[in-house]
Amino acid sequence: MTSVKRKVSVIGAGGWGCALACVLCDNGHDVALWSALQEEVRLLDENRENKAKLPGVRLADSILITDDLPSACKDRDLLVFAVPSVFIRSTAKSASPWVREGQVIVSVAKGIEENTLNTMTDIIKEEIPWADVAVLSGPSHAEEVGRRMPTTVVAGARSDATARFVQDIFMNDVFRVYASQDMIGIELGGALKNIIALAAGVVDGLGLGDNTKAALMTRGIAEITRLGQAAGGCQETFAGLSGIGDLIVTCTSRHSRNHNAGELIGKGYTAQQAMDEVKMVVEGVYSARAAKKLAKKYGVTMPIVDEVNAVLFEGKSAPDAMNDLLRRERKGEFG
Repeated sequence: MTSVKRKVSVIGAGGWGCALACVLCDNGHDVALWSALQEEVRLLDENRENKAKLPGVRLADSILITDDLPSACKDRDLLVFAVPSVFIRSTAKSASPWVREGQVIVSVAKGIEENTLNTMTDIIKEEIPWADVAVLSGPSHAEEVGRRMPTTVVAGARSDATARFVQDIFMNDVFRVYASQDMIGIELGGALKNIIALAAGVVDGLGLGDNTKAALMTRGIAEITRLGQAAGGCQETFAGLSGIGDLIVTCTSRHSRNHNAGELIGKGYTAQQAMDEVKMVVEGVYSARAAKKLAKKYGVTMPIVDEVNAVLFEGKSAPDAMNDLLRRERKGEFG
């Protein structure tokens, strides 16, 4: 537990927001949890549990649950933006009138905005340019964090002081936080691995084996690293928690909505049918087009990302996509 008690608001009461509210409460902080949905606030306050998205994890009575955005944003030491990536811009815009100069905001959403190719912290900085924006990412399924299973993540910020401020607020005996200044690497690793996880799910849906999935994951991190370095990220970041670490957990876990949606697509579902079945936002579907555009912008080859886009949006069958990946021209592994 940290030695200094802070006032923290978690903006977004989905599974991840609720899990992080639990971490922060465990650390002795004054925690508020905000939702835009009045009915969700009522149910959370009544049940002290998000039964739809994080069943079995109880929210402490001391956590204030609210739909009042101004009060959630005012006079806080830290704001945690935990809404899905597709709502980051609208939420930041709505919150901006009540955010003070120099306010530390940490984004925990993973994605790339398709029309701008911005990361989540870029979006928040555009909407609230006077804020000090950071990121928290890594292999961290809400279902396990909420149950206090040992988890390790990385906090990134432009300044080492801000990264360590976030690290100090979140870190405890079962939630270990490292600090970094490679924000672009952390965010691209977190966003792009969701696309590879979709493909890993397709592999399982097609009934292929461990060899196939290991190959896909390995070539996937190679693609992520190529693009990430071209965009200014550090190679070491992609070998770390927000790179290979997050990729492993998202490609293999039963908790992974991206893997689960991909598995359904491998079994013949459309992307929309798969998302409807998973009943949660599948970030990889929303990031796939943006990743392809980023690859084109930086002149980077990303064949797995290309094939995922073809399956999601161009009507290509999953078996054909897999065959085309295997039949690409021969080349050196690191050439």
